[in-house]
Amino acid sequence: MKQKVFSIAETLVSPVLLSATLGLFMVDPSLATLPGSQPLPSVDDTQPAAVLEATAAPMPTIKTSELLVADSSLMEQIDSVANLQTEVDANAPTDGMEQVTSVSQLTDVRPTDWAFQALQSLVERYGCIVGYPNRTYRGNQAMTRYEFAAGLNACMDKIQELIAAGTADLVRKEDLDRLKRLIDEFGDDLAVIRRRIDNLDAKTATLEKQQFSTTTKLYGQAIVGFQGRNSAEVELAGIPFDDDSDQLNVISNVQLSLFTQFSERSLLFTGLQAGSGRSFGNQLLTNDVLLGYEADTGSDVELSDLTYRQLVGNNLALIAGALGVNMVNVFRGPNRIESAGQGPLSRFAQRNPILNIGGDGAGAGFDWQINDWLSLQGVYTANRPNLPEDGLFGGENGSRTVGAQLTLAPTNTLDIALHYVNSYSPSGFLGTSVGDDQLALPNPFKFPEIRAPLMTNAFGATIAWRVTPRFTIGGWGGYTTSDLKGFSGNVETVNWMAFLNFPDLLLPGNLGAIYVGQPPRITSSDLPTGRNVPDFVTEGGDGSSGGQPDATTHVEAFYRFKVSDNLSLTPGVILIFNPRNNDDNDTITIGILRTTFTF
Repeated sequence: MKQKVFSIAETLVSPVLLSATLGLFMVDPSLATLPGSQPLPSVDDTQPAAVLEATAAPMPTIKTSELLVADSSLMEQIDSVANLQTEVDANAPTDGMEQVTSVSQLTDVRPTDWAFQALQSLVERYGCIVGYPNRTYRGNQAMTRYEFAAGLNACMDKIQELIAAGTADLVRKEDLDRLKRLIDEFGDDLAVIRRRIDNLDAKTATLEKQQFSTTTKLYGQAIVGFQGRNSAEVELAGIPFDDDSDQLNVISNVQLSLFTQFSERSLLFTGLQAGSGRSFGNQLLTNDVLLGYEADTGSDVELSDLTYRQLVGNNLALIAGALGVNMVNVFRGPNRIESAGQGPLSRFAQRNPILNIGGDGAGAGFDWQINDWLSLQGVYTANRPNLPEDGLFGGENGSRTVGAQLTLAPTNTLDIALHYVNSYSPSGFLGTSVGDDQLALPNPFKFPEIRAPLMTNAFGATIAWRVTPRFTIGGWGGYTTSDLKGFSGNVETVNWMAFLNFPDLLLPGNLGAIYVGQPPRITSSDLPTGRNVPDFVTEGGDGSSGGQPDATTHVEAFYRFKVSDNLSLTPGVILIFNPRNNDDNDTITIGILRTTFTF
């Protein structure tokens, strides 16, 4: 929790995990690389190894008193050569190079050459020359004089190591004489190497400052759910309806996420989604039985997220985008298993419903790590930014939302989040997609008031306590108060949830969980007559003031079985007592088997 910035929950509006990718974005820029990937290629990674391996670690300094001969000029030349870089790396790839045990194996060096005689003695005594897999050295070609000088440098390094290790008695004086002669012969070539290395260092520094290398990673999640439930009799406005959605059906959802990394401090996230199937046959029970992984697009591929994230300094990250900017994507979730593919089965059990307010529009947000245990997130989003009459700031017909969250981690096992949301809705909907979502009825008899514009303030808190590594207890509560613009009175809702998570239950990687809670319920509604939802929907009245007479209770249990790193199976059951906050409605039982593939 302390090490997450802009965590991307696996929800239908923000397709993939990432939570871990992006999760370390704030703590250390070098940790901002994509899950399972290496850091962004630097110049050292993208250039041929032969060029950039020219810089060797400095060798131990040779003390003149340790040498077998007292020729100071020779020692200066030896020390100079020992600190040169190998130009062989700048002209030919080193991959596949192998150690040659005898100069006689270097087929393009003639035995009559004095260089052959010198190298033969040094190589056979010190084993310091590197040849190619075809056992050629190619030391007499115009450009390979530098290769030869590099080989000479390797022998000098070897001799220097022997002297530094206190084994100078292993170095013969005649070998030092041969080295001096070789240095004299190849002095010009060694000088060229020095100049070229200096130039390479300068060019490398320039490239590192000016590089622009993008890396895009694709991650995917495919969910196939089999679910069935009993038929139930429910009432709407006092009229009974038979719910015949009792057949076993299939819901599928595929989410693709493209993470494009421009640098260690920036990231472009593009999300694609396609889904088919739904858990309800009519609209009466939608908000009670909605599952976390369903989003029926008719199997059409749709853009679900398009956001850009930038780290500013080491403690502040910014996000902006045309789609997918919302509290789910910007806020940090204390409950670490809220994803659609790996977490709870129902939409309600994923997270505090007030965090769903605002939808998936355009906007901007931030995540500020104040200190090791305290962080603050904020977001603004509008759901119709593309329309000129509404725009980025909503207008009269577009919704807009401002949210803030203070996240505390006073210990390594306790996560607490405090939520605040301010939202405007032109149609009387809260926007949670669960429980009592519609808070005010439009007036169909008077055109100026046919809309039901609501201003909502929502407050909530979520807590998760990891009692042991294999047991977490937590819960949340949410409260909203909404005013009907231009009228007196307001509407209040309450929701709560308690949960138990059992990570690694029975086997590592598995998860068991139990969730019990109450979806958003209108506890009070004193809008003008004709605008109050509970009296009209539950009792079939004229929309007089009053809250819901009863309360829905949601009970959910599931067990996620990890088949492999890329496949999990999650059987579970959901019981909904008093659906639609009416104890006259039948209890609904849903059996589910969710299959999740990740790649």
